[in-house]
Amino acid sequence: RANYPCPSCSISSNNIYCGWERCSVAVGHSEAMSGQLKKTTRGEEAAQQRASSSEEQQQEKINEVRGLLDSLTEEMPSFLSDATIRRFLRARSWSTEQATKSLKETVKWRRQYRPDAISWDDIPETENEARRTHVADYLDKNGRSVLVANVPMKSKVSAKEQIKHLVYLLEYLATNSADEQDDFVVWLTDFRGWSISSTSLSIARESMHIIQNYYPGVIAVAIPFDPPRMFESFWKIAKNFVQPDMKEKVKFVYANKPESLKIMADIFDLDTLESSFGGRSTGTAFHINKYAERMRRADKMRGASKDSNGHNHN
Repeated sequence: RANYPCPSCSISSNNIYCGWERCSVAVGHSEAMSGQLKKTTRGEEAAQQRASSSEEQQQEKINEVRGLLDSLTEEMPSFLSDATIRRFLRARSWSTEQATKSLKETVKWRRQYRPDAISWDDIPETENEARRTHVADYLDKNGRSVLVANVPMKSKVSAKEQIKHLVYLLEYLATNSADEQDDFVVWLTDFRGWSISSTSLSIARESMHIIQNYYPGVIAVAIPFDPPRMFESFWKIAKNFVQPDMKEKVKFVYANKPESLKIMADIFDLDTLESSFGGRSTGTAFHINKYAERMRRADKMRGASKDSNGHNHN
């Protein structure tokens, strides 16, 4: 016998949960639901397969780069991790040739500069320099670290020492975010009170060279906060040594433009962001002693801390 609606389904077409097993309405609904579930399951399986395939392809490229690096991976095993190689591959559009070239150049630089050996106690004028540039004690909405810079604040050290401090912070961020895929730092720069004498073009150029070539894929977004009109002239020159992908990450924010401040609200939890950047927090004052303790703990964890004689523990 063919299925047909039962009296209740004939009366109310909304009665789709009919208990009569031979009711055509209930059977039709059941078959439709089954089909939808199968489609959903197949879609999820396809997505998982694509993700798995993508991960496999990425791992193949990582292995290929590892092979091209040859003995360098034994020289710097902790640096040349899968995470680091993946970060360089992404920054070089997954070109194994370009990623390998960049990594070889970075290994050469690290061999000479020894960024992994720089510790907090190597930074001169720590209080002033840390107030100029430091890693905030809060994260953004996506759990990314925040690097805060106060460019107009005058440095008390040489250009060489300023670069060393930047490298120290980049190494700290890269080490503490080793499990992240890439783009794990928000670079927030306070430009209020900036003048042409606040920034050395040569330091800016060298800083960008180090960030883009030796720490690619670290910066997720760079926010120049409230730069004065005269900064536009400086930016026209400075952006010539900023790579296209980094330019796309630069988001200018102006305190007197509500639509511009929305960028801050989209990126940060305003309850944790300090009021000077448009946030609502009043408890984010910079405490040098707490910050120094935090950095020394991190130094110790990565083996860059010094003993009483000034020698590294690693």
